[in-house]
Amino acid sequence: MSISDWRKQLNEGNVSAVELVKEYIDKIQLNDDRIHSYLTLNFDQALAQAEKIDNDRIAGNELPPLAGVPFGIKDNLCTKGIKTTCSSRMLEGFIPPYESTVTNKLWKAGGILLGKTNLDEFAMGSSTENSAFGNTFNPWDISRVPGGSSGGSAAAVASGMCMSALGSDTGGSIRQPASFCGVVGLKPTYGRVSRWGLVAFASSLDQVGPLTSSVSDSAEILQVIAGADSKDSTCLKASVPNYAKELCKPIRGLKVGLIKQCFDQPGLSLDVKNATMKAAKDLEELGVELIEVDCPCFNEGIATYYVIAPSEASANLARYDGVKYGYRSNEEQNISSMTSFTRSEGFGNEVKRRILIGTYALSAGYVDAYYKKAQKVRTLIRRDFESAFNKVDLLLTPTSPTTAFKAGSHTNDPLSMYLSDLLTIPANLAGLPAISLPSGFDSNGLPIGLQFIGNVLDEAKLLQVAYQYEQTANVMKNKPDSDFIS
Repeated sequence: MSISDWRKQLNEGNVSAVELVKEYIDKIQLNDDRIHSYLTLNFDQALAQAEKIDNDRIAGNELPPLAGVPFGIKDNLCTKGIKTTCSSRMLEGFIPPYESTVTNKLWKAGGILLGKTNLDEFAMGSSTENSAFGNTFNPWDISRVPGGSSGGSAAAVASGMCMSALGSDTGGSIRQPASFCGVVGLKPTYGRVSRWGLVAFASSLDQVGPLTSSVSDSAEILQVIAGADSKDSTCLKASVPNYAKELCKPIRGLKVGLIKQCFDQPGLSLDVKNATMKAAKDLEELGVELIEVDCPCFNEGIATYYVIAPSEASANLARYDGVKYGYRSNEEQNISSMTSFTRSEGFGNEVKRRILIGTYALSAGYVDAYYKKAQKVRTLIRRDFESAFNKVDLLLTPTSPTTAFKAGSHTNDPLSMYLSDLLTIPANLAGLPAISLPSGFDSNGLPIGLQFIGNVLDEAKLLQVAYQYEQTANVMKNKPDSDFIS
């Protein structure tokens, strides 16, 4: 059921918010022992919020746009009075005294918090296997990963354990798990959505966005969470269009670019490539003109990202020193050894790996060779996109080179893990909006993701084309059987 369908049913009194919340609670209690999407559950408060919404409807009060919609929230977004751990021992008992801007907007719009979802520690990972509190599994095949770092949010939506969820995307962490789990994942333009209350990984790359079961639901949620925020100096003051009203505007005559460099990857699955080309033909039948475009630096994105992101992470995570808040080691002898033990014990291996990479890249004698050079390549990547958007309205790529891989298969090979974000990272480096949605299934019955990349602040067109492709392709009508996907 879409958000708009739910709103209609609720307003007409055909269903109640309490009934809906209870339905999702039942699904969580039935399935989450095997999927492990959630870290913290919020059932009592959710039922109380639902009851208030039902009472407001009975009293004839106008309901807000997301009234009664049950959400899962990635556990790196601060929720006042509710544990926010970033899936790290470092923040295991942290209860924020404030609410993030995006979650505050959701609750004001009537959204209901079911619980906080699992992620790779501090959002550093592509498989949700780096959580200090256990792995999340893919509901299509629980021997496989759900992607990361927003794997808990994606798996919860895919398995019907929330209607919608929020994630964060630094290098593909919304879109890649959306692809692996067969849901829709939207990364807005950098600055379109406030980052205030999002625990920082890489501040020039992080962006909050929705994971949903349909493009229209993503449009509804973006409508609520987008907009200026005086608490976030990087948040843009641009006006926010009515995304839902834009969905059905004609797309005939629009130009969509196929990035040449995306289809020459040695690791690109044939199933994924074929599904993407089939989607391109479907768009042609809708009247879209396809144009091959050249982005020469596109494939440099992954090396660039793995200098810039760890460098920013090294600076952001320096605050976790055992003094101000969070975990503190008991092995204290003096302030220096206490800090050293705290960070060694409190951070997991992947976080420590990235801190070391970033600290090295920023160190005296190496900052010019690595960090500054990476920033120059980032500029070249942005210029490639600018040149492409002089010719086309949107860009089309696969979301990930492969479908969901087996749990444990990449844990001892960081490079192969990092390469799963090869096609998503460039949009983050350029600050562009991008969306992943299902485009088919591979020979193992696993979902394949299709990515559209838009120009700066052009989410309306991005959603419009994605929505009309989704309605035409109707991929999920032929979905394979799964124990968790209804």
